[in-house]
Amino acid sequence: MSRKTRILSAFVLIALAACGGGTGPYGSKSPPPPPPANTVAATAGLAFTPNPLTVNSGENVTFAFGAVAHNVTFDTPGAATPADIPGNNSNVSIQRTFTTSGTYQFHCTIHPGMAGSVVVR
Repeated sequence: MSRKTRILSAFVLIALAACGGGTGPYGSKSPPPPPPANTVAATAGLAFTPNPLTVNSGENVTFAFGAVAHNVTFDTPGAATPADIPGNNSNVSIQRTFTTSGTYQFHCTIHPGMAGSVVVR
C-alpha cells in the first residue's frame, strides 16, 4: 500500500469515527422526551405544537417558549377566553386556564402565519 493510500485511509477512518453515534448528549439515538401533558410548545421552527391541543374544561395549559421569542394572542376574545400572553417571551413557560368548552384559536403576532388552537371538551 502506498504512503498516500495509507494517509487517505487513516483520514477516512478518523472522519468516520468522529461522526459515529454514541450514547452522550450529542450522539444519542433515542428521541427527545415528550412535552408534559397539556403543553403547547412555541418552537424555533415557528410552529405551535401540538396543534390542536385537546384538554378538559377547567384544566391549565402551559405555553412553553424556547430560545426564540413568541407570544400568544387569542383570535376571538370573550368572557371565557384566557388572557393573551403579550411581549417577547423566551425561555419561559406561562399557564392559562380554560374553563369553558369550545375551540380557542390563537396566533403569534411576532411571526405571521404562526397559529394554533386549544380544543376544550
